[in-house]
Amino acid sequence: MNTNTVFILAVLIGIVAFIVGLYNSLITLKNQTKNAQSQIKVQLKRRHDLIPNLIETAKGYMAHEAGVLEKLTQARTLAMQAGKGAKATAQNENMLTGALNHLFAVAENYPDLKANQNFLALQEELSSTENKISFARQFYNDCVMKYNTKKELFPYNIFVGIFNLENFELFELDNPSEAEVVKVNFN
Repeated sequence: MNTNTVFILAVLIGIVAFIVGLYNSLITLKNQTKNAQSQIKVQLKRRHDLIPNLIETAKGYMAHEAGVLEKLTQARTLAMQAGKGAKATAQNENMLTGALNHLFAVAENYPDLKANQNFLALQEELSSTENKISFARQFYNDCVMKYNTKKELFPYNIFVGIFNLENFELFELDNPSEAEVVKVNFN
C-alpha cells in the first residue's frame, strides 16, 4: 500500500468515527430524555393511585360536597387517559391539580376531616408526590433542552434528518395564571 491509500483510508475511518460519535451522542441524549419522561409517568401514576384513597377518606365527612369529589374523580380519569405528548399530559394534569386544590380548600371547612390521620397522611403523600412531579418535569425539560439544542448545533444539524430523530416537547404552563402566587385568606 502506498502512502496515498493509507492517508485516504485514515481519513475515511476518521469521518466514519466522527459520524458514529455524533450519532451516539444524540442517541444518548434521546434515551436520557425518554427516561426523564418515564420518571414523570411513574410519579403521575403514584399521584393517580393516591387519589381514590383520599376521596374515600373525604366522602364520609363531605357528604353534601359530592360535586367536589365527582370533579376530582373525573379529572383523575381524564389524567389517566393522558394523550400523546407533553402538552396534552400537562393540560390533563393541570386540571387534576386544580381539582385537588379545590378539595383541599373545601376540606378547610371540615375540622374533623382536617384532623383525620388518614386524610392528613394522604395529603402529605400527595404533597410529597407533587414535589417529585415538579422535580421530574424540571429534569425532563432540562433533558429536552440539551437534546434539542444539540440537534440544532453544527455539525449535528446536518445529520439529524439522516438519523430520523424524534422531537420532544417541553412541559409548559398553558395558562399564565398558573404561574401566579396563590393568595391565601383566612378571614
